[in-house]
Amino acid sequence: MSVDADDKRLSILDRALYALFARHADGTKHATARRRYRATDLRVSFDVFLSRLYALSWLLASFACVLGVGFLLAVPDRTLAGVDAILLRIASVQPFTAASRLSIAVGFAAVLAVAIKVTTIRVGGLYLRWMATARRTDIERTLPGAVRYLHSLSSGSDDAREMLRRTARNDAYGETAVAFRKTLNTAELTGSLDAGLRRVARDTPSRELLAPFLLKFREHAMQGEDALESYLRMESRMLSHRQERARTRASGYLELLAELFVVLLVLPALFVIVLTVMSVLAPGLAERVSTPVGPVSMRALAVYGSAGFILLVGVAAVLVVESVRPDDQHTSYVRPNAAIATLKTARRNPASAAVVFLPLGMAVGIVAAQSGTGAVNAFLAGYVGYGLPVGFVALRRARLDDAKDREIRDFVHAVSGHVSLGRPFPEAVRIVSKEVDLGPLDDDVADLGFNLGLTSAPEGVRERGVTTGGTLQGTSDRRTAALDRFVERVGTPLGEQTVGLVTGALEAGSDTETVFENLQSEIGRLYHEKQSLRSAMLVYAVVGWTTAVLIVGIVVAVNQYIVDGFTQLSSTPGTAGFALDPATIDPERDGFRFYVVTQATMLASGWFAGIASRNRYEALLHSSVLVCICYLVFAGVGAV
Repeated sequence: MSVDADDKRLSILDRALYALFARHADGTKHATARRRYRATDLRVSFDVFLSRLYALSWLLASFACVLGVGFLLAVPDRTLAGVDAILLRIASVQPFTAASRLSIAVGFAAVLAVAIKVTTIRVGGLYLRWMATARRTDIERTLPGAVRYLHSLSSGSDDAREMLRRTARNDAYGETAVAFRKTLNTAELTGSLDAGLRRVARDTPSRELLAPFLLKFREHAMQGEDALESYLRMESRMLSHRQERARTRASGYLELLAELFVVLLVLPALFVIVLTVMSVLAPGLAERVSTPVGPVSMRALAVYGSAGFILLVGVAAVLVVESVRPDDQHTSYVRPNAAIATLKTARRNPASAAVVFLPLGMAVGIVAAQSGTGAVNAFLAGYVGYGLPVGFVALRRARLDDAKDREIRDFVHAVSGHVSLGRPFPEAVRIVSKEVDLGPLDDDVADLGFNLGLTSAPEGVRERGVTTGGTLQGTSDRRTAALDRFVERVGTPLGEQTVGLVTGALEAGSDTETVFENLQSEIGRLYHEKQSLRSAMLVYAVVGWTTAVLIVGIVVAVNQYIVDGFTQLSSTPGTAGFALDPATIDPERDGFRFYVVTQATMLASGWFAGIASRNRYEALLHSSVLVCICYLVFAGVGAV
């Protein structure tokens, strides 16, 4: 086996590992792993990956061997004597003699080392499978948008290879763009696009979606431009329908998740209530057990354990809802690197606000702690002092983004009307910026109209074309730079998706009128999807709030009536023929425990409601407001 051209650039360590373990790559034992590797996008060859994996397995096995021997030799003689007695009684054998102790330790360590080595190799295979599965999921998510983009490019003068290249340069299409880049790289090596399409179709993890698309793309590309354009139009519609069905299934899954979330939040609160009532009849629950933080009663342990469980449920709900929400509906905010810029953007950028307001939250928590409110209330005060301002900034930014998305539809329709009358695209934009009131989008459109008339790229935008003396060569490059700046200023997923279609299609020489006809239908579809998702997710935000209010009402009622009733009953000896221990009921202690569990529910419900509504920043806002409401209710009834 020889080292290929890529492996010649490896480090000395990788070369040594390659020489030691690369022979395993040719074995049939790793045929499945090799097939999985082809479906991934790892930057090293399969031989190098397997060499590193074998080296890691030997390293872990050696460590496990030494650890196993040391562990058995370090076991006290008294413990071994007890084991000897048990084995002698059961099987009439006494294995741990002075002579056999070392041999048994070595044997145990050898078995442990072999198990660790085999497990490491299997975990490496599972890692490849996980990578392939993640790529397949991403391809299924991004392929519909990539095919719509290809359809927009098909009305221009580019051939199939150039269409794939333009799509591959767009990072918004994720693993689909990576697959197209692999196709083009293979085509460069073999000199044939046909070979590149066939090879990637063979190796892709998306056997049911991308593989047939690439093969059919190859067939229609060989039949001519008209056949390819017709195929892309039909395929984009079919993939859009498939994507819609997938979103419908995700909605059903989210409905089941919401029901499970409510059950998992209500049950711990009810459990704590039942536990408090049962402690009156079962005094054994008050017995103390040793913990790392000191002796704690069984009931207290169960109560605080329930609060921790509720918080874990809230975190899990956030992660699951984020995974269910389509990636093209995620809005991400990037914090500037400079400290001054972070301060300046804190009022409109939630990522900046999350850093700027952190000292405020810490200060509020410290002040609350010094006022004698207790550790729990001090933490909650700090959380609210941090979460409220960050959440309000996120809410304000979200409303601005929603307004921009509404106006960008009108902008596209207005520009399309002027383009259909024969006006050039830059002139149409300038006319719209002057004549149409686009609200929060006015400044962005005016900036776009101005930059389209420049002879150089706008400041802050990377120039794509060849430049001479700071001036872009060609109207297409200037127009692309201006559109890129416009997308950056708008800053919403809808703006990026729609204007990105215009950028690529105009670069490809597509007919402007055709481009904007396609864009009108595309932006209408995308906006409808966004609004439908928003309406559906608001239902789950209401579920989170309803659960929180329900728990507050139940716990306060129990604390006010049931606990007080037991307190009065325990103060009357001999009532109903039996006496209650007054120590089992402490209104102040039990009220505080109810309060802790309820506040944990407020946090989890707020996280769920906020993440269902929009994002993690809004989850801070919802949970902070619910924490404030809970505190006011408990303080109002005198429970805290």
